[in-house]
Amino acid sequence: MKVLIVGSGGREHAIAESAAKSNRVEKLYCAPGNVGISKCACCVNIDVMEFDKLVAFAKEKSIDFVIVGMDAPLVGGLVDKMEAAGIHTFGPRKNAAILEGSKAFSKELMRKYNIPTADYKCFTDTGKAFEYLETVKYPIVLKADGLALGKGVLICSTPEEAKAGVREIMVEKRFGGAGNELVIEEFMTGREVSVLSFVDGKTIRTMTSAQDHKRAGDGDTGLNTGGMGTFSPSPFYTKEVEDFCSQHIYQATVDAMAAEGREFKGVIFFGLMLTAEGPKVLEYNARFGDPEAQVVLPRMKTDLIEVMEACIDGTLDQIELQFENNAAVCVVLASEGYPVHYEKGYEITGLEAFEKHEGYYCFHAGTRLDGDRIVTDGGRVLGVTAKGKDLKEARENAYKATNWVQFENKYMRHDIGKAIDEAKGCD
Repeated sequence: MKVLIVGSGGREHAIAESAAKSNRVEKLYCAPGNVGISKCACCVNIDVMEFDKLVAFAKEKSIDFVIVGMDAPLVGGLVDKMEAAGIHTFGPRKNAAILEGSKAFSKELMRKYNIPTADYKCFTDTGKAFEYLETVKYPIVLKADGLALGKGVLICSTPEEAKAGVREIMVEKRFGGAGNELVIEEFMTGREVSVLSFVDGKTIRTMTSAQDHKRAGDGDTGLNTGGMGTFSPSPFYTKEVEDFCSQHIYQATVDAMAAEGREFKGVIFFGLMLTAEGPKVLEYNARFGDPEAQVVLPRMKTDLIEVMEACIDGTLDQIELQFENNAAVCVVLASEGYPVHYEKGYEITGLEAFEKHEGYYCFHAGTRLDGDRIVTDGGRVLGVTAKGKDLKEARENAYKATNWVQFENKYMRHDIGKAIDEAKGCD
């Protein structure tokens, strides 16, 4: 079959590498793609939000199957457009992608269906938000309601910080229209774990667990980013945690969306906080995480296209997901200054080393071609991923591989996966 992937980041590169391995795929396209994706797919210069052009291209090339990787086109309704044109498309429709598109919606869904999450209140009025801040315990979490590239969350330690944050989100519109509504949420403490899942509207199949590092600096310091690295599996995701989440969170979410007339088909990303009171939902995403996809998909043994087709066809109950009995760690190589200000256009060298080593991957996120040179073109530039027999070995391999790649102003965290040393069984 002919497959089109919509997206341009490290997540889409990981999806493309997995899709290219499927014996069901005859020709692979990606719009707009990136330099790394161009090694395994034909990249097409169409923006992810140019829906009419994407549909026209899919018709012109007789595309059999479309995979929408990014949040904005999902929330914007690209799946609906493709389906209306008779094209099989993987991802939630617009009315289901709201699970990620509106934090206020997802919080109210969890409250209505008794899915464990932090206490919260929603506001569209700045004055009422200020009044509420006088009554809460600190620290407190402020979340822009809409999509904000993973950066629309502020953790505030004092009333003054919180009020400044409200002004930043709702008045100054730092995150644009995403800040038209504000969620003020109880601050939770505990380990964070990410669990990605395939969903066909009624059945859910969870993938192997992962754990992301959002803060820019070592020791979880600095600003929130789109993700500075991740590891899989999480040693903190025990059988006990999995059993609780399966009963009270995973299936409950799928059933809640169906009950609301918002049948969800695609990937639900469960961002979990393992609190002293038990696991709670920190956030939902309506697609693969980035960089979680970069450590989960390389470990997946089941044919990705086969699973995605089952999600669309409603036959996921016939699929058994299988993952390798090993571990993977991804370290993001960023441009120094990310996520605020950074320079672009620096030549990247050493990428050819990954072709010589099995179990090592370099997923492109912010790169472009400048003549015959590959140069930096974003805040998060590359995701260096390596596998190992366990997390300790995978981490050593990943950091070894970061030395293969060089570019001016290269920046990375040096403690990705450090928490695994604190888990039982990791030495």
